[in-house]
Amino acid sequence: MHDPNCLFCKIIAGQIPSKKVYEDEEIFAFHDIHPWAPVHFLMVPRLHIPSMAQVTPEHAGLLGRMLALAPRLALEQGCNPYPEGGFRIVANTGLEGGQEIHHLHMHVIGGPRPWLKG
Repeated sequence: MHDPNCLFCKIIAGQIPSKKVYEDEEIFAFHDIHPWAPVHFLMVPRLHIPSMAQVTPEHAGLLGRMLALAPRLALEQGCNPYPEGGFRIVANTGLEGGQEIHHLHMHVIGGPRPWLKG
């Protein structure tokens, strides 16, 4: 299922260009167009889920795969290894949670203290 009006669905479909980090049958990852840190990419499910608020138990496997994949992609994209290095995973949910695109996505942000920007 996808939403023909969704920006991220269009990116996944190749209708809008992106700098791809990773893709498989269920997950698509690409660089953020306004990075907050030296490493900043988004991980999105190919399935259109508007936000974390719509996640159900049937999505547990998908979300688990996304979280399990994030450390490998973070290292491949240039994050320093744990424990001195590291990264953040952020999933904004709803307008009050700072979500701008209503397609579930996780920001993977790394580098020297990137969250000091806000």
